[in-house]
Amino acid sequence: MTHLPGPVLPPSTIGVLGGGQLGRYAVWAARSMGYRTVVLDPDPSAPAGRIADDHLVAPYDDEPALDRLAVLVDIVTTEFENPPASAVERLARAVPVRPGPSVLAVAQDRIAEKAFLAERGLPIGPFSPLLDASHVPDVTTTSIVKTARLGYDGKGQRAVTSQADVLAAWADLGGVPCVVEQRLDLEAELSVIVARGVDGSSVTYEVAENVHVDGILDLTVLPARVPPAIADRATGVALAVADALDVVGVLAVELFVVGGEVLVNEIAPRPHNSGHWTLDASRTSQFAQQIRMVCGLAPGGVERTAPAVAMVNLLGDRWAGGEPDWAVVLGDPRAALHLYGKATPRPGRKMGHVTVVGTNANEAVAHALDLRDRLSRG
Repeated sequence: MTHLPGPVLPPSTIGVLGGGQLGRYAVWAARSMGYRTVVLDPDPSAPAGRIADDHLVAPYDDEPALDRLAVLVDIVTTEFENPPASAVERLARAVPVRPGPSVLAVAQDRIAEKAFLAERGLPIGPFSPLLDASHVPDVTTTSIVKTARLGYDGKGQRAVTSQADVLAAWADLGGVPCVVEQRLDLEAELSVIVARGVDGSSVTYEVAENVHVDGILDLTVLPARVPPAIADRATGVALAVADALDVVGVLAVELFVVGGEVLVNEIAPRPHNSGHWTLDASRTSQFAQQIRMVCGLAPGGVERTAPAVAMVNLLGDRWAGGEPDWAVVLGDPRAALHLYGKATPRPGRKMGHVTVVGTNANEAVAHALDLRDRLSRG
């Protein structure tokens, strides 16, 4: 295809690396705006691939498939931060890739990510790299050993309390490069979704408050129940991270509040689970925003459209007693059900989510949790 400077407008074709639920919503957003879409994902039943105009079923490092994708599309974006670097670089030589290879290289490696943030004076918690058995960090308080690559949703992590524990955890994780992070006394977990354009200008969604269970996001609520000064600081830190990365697209910045200070936990240069509320309670969803940013368009509005909103995840555990009773959610005018089109529910697997709007944060949370509980009771 011919790649011209300026905005990428419909009916151009957008390529998406990755076919999970984040890609599915991005494809929906793109198609609703008049774009064609092509997904590259090795899974023939990938949720995004099933609704795209074309689905290239191939490994992410399959060179003929990558070259075919580059021919078919005008621009490429990603739904996850871990495509092989060689694949992204190969695509970037032929077609614009947003976010670019340098951003993905930072985000897909926890050691690189933390070094990047520390070198730029951005606030992070104490950590040490663990590369081999000859340099094992000494641990004096409860810490977490995390694989530098590919760990998510609590995977690839072990809690430790001593140097011997660190060594054992590292071996159990396969002896791959890891980071050792001190476990912090958290006052709150927050996230900020930043949408940053080709020209470097940014808009941010409102700060979200999150609750994790076993390392997996369980609940997101807005407005966040933190002091305004903390919310302002979180937004400022997220914008600084986006500018430091020079990211184009949507960036999620996960943050901890510790001792009244805001620290960066992790970054994800893509739409994020904690931004799913934007599908039902924002002027523009994070997925439509992703398409707008990578195509060089003006950002959509980021205003929340309800007094409060809560999102709860639906993991595969909910299917243990059979198909949940979806009438519980679908019969509630304040609730929205989102199922991701995954064929096989498994414990810990994100199968969908429920969003509830309310009059205040506490009321929205209580209502969302009650609905989810009632799903399994039938």
